[in-house]
Amino acid sequence: MSQTVEVATPEKKPPRRVVTPWRLVSLGVAVFVALAGVRVITGQNALTDSGTIQASLAFAIPIAMAGLGGLWAERAGIINIGLEGMMVLGTWAGAFAAYNTGSPWAGLVAGVLGGVIGGLLHAVATVTFGVDHIVSGVAINILAVGAMRYLSILYFQDQPGGGAAQSPPLPRFPLVDLPFVSGLLGPLEDKRWFLVSDLAGLVLGLTTGISLLTLVAILLIPASYYILWKTPFGLRLRSCGESPEAAESLGVSVYRYKYVAVLVSGGLAGMGGVFLAMVSSSIYQEGQTGGRGYIGLAAMIFGNWRPGGLAMGAGLFGFTDALQVRGSGAAVHALLLLVAAVLVAVAIWQFTRGKRLSAVVSLGVAALLVVWWALTDTLPRELVTYSPHIATLLVMALATQRLRPPAAVGRQWRPGGKS
Repeated sequence: MSQTVEVATPEKKPPRRVVTPWRLVSLGVAVFVALAGVRVITGQNALTDSGTIQASLAFAIPIAMAGLGGLWAERAGIINIGLEGMMVLGTWAGAFAAYNTGSPWAGLVAGVLGGVIGGLLHAVATVTFGVDHIVSGVAINILAVGAMRYLSILYFQDQPGGGAAQSPPLPRFPLVDLPFVSGLLGPLEDKRWFLVSDLAGLVLGLTTGISLLTLVAILLIPASYYILWKTPFGLRLRSCGESPEAAESLGVSVYRYKYVAVLVSGGLAGMGGVFLAMVSSSIYQEGQTGGRGYIGLAAMIFGNWRPGGLAMGAGLFGFTDALQVRGSGAAVHALLLLVAAVLVAVAIWQFTRGKRLSAVVSLGVAALLVVWWALTDTLPRELVTYSPHIATLLVMALATQRLRPPAAVGRQWRPGGKS
């Protein structure tokens, strides 16, 4: 008798969907068109006018710099919860140097160095001594706030306009404009035509009254992508976050790359702090970071540890922050329609994938939001004030379904594969 032996074959996993730049651009265009439609329906011109775009950029840049710092560190396997403290170090160091030299560029260098010092502390604790990454980051956050308060009392309290919790007025970075843009597109924005005026407001907001530091910060996002994904250095650094044992076996100095990544991470966070002190305002104040280091981490996770997605996340958080500052409750209230439109699109996508129950739930929530918008004129002040934080929670809840962090992130590592 012959026996048939069945050989188990491994199940084929569905191919992983790659998020290309064109998909990100398409998603951004679709959201902008929906936003323009909501603006026409509700009459809330603050949704897409140039002032809101400028304010969104100003709010988004510190978040993006913190998130980019987190991306560098976590791609090398180091969780950097201390981004908030490194931003605090950057705000104070930048203010100190700018005030004493009269140059905002000297403040930028000092602020970046202040963040690097925070990164060095984190690297020594986590890479050299194997301290838990979360514990080290929280300690840096606490240490930075107390140390900067002490230094403010020491150096700023007796200066004109200074105090125990703030610096004197600081020099600001110069602003640049594209010539003729305001004259050509300003009247077009005022027409309030669907999509045409919205595009004019977008271009105006991105090309007029822009700080030079803003341009530098924006360029750092594609530069980071190129360095980390298109160079041998970036490949080696990312290998330290995926499999440090394999990287070490190939001759990569894992310690050195982890140190470099965390130092760059701190420098980027420090630069975000300089932006807060000398672009968003013209003074250093205690508590100026306002949790942006943590929101930067949320933007990084939303972007799936990629610079393009990170930029979109920072833009979303910056937009909601700008809208609640400039547009008051009525403009934030209009976002209920935008969220409903997004949920309808999600429901259609889920239905095509056979997830009918999820599609029905999405449509039900969208219907409730439309009813909420129709029966009310504004949102409670508490919801308006905390709309950026609510957006952070919602985005994180939706983004966690398709995340793929570096495999070895957060793990203590020692030479020879000991962890």
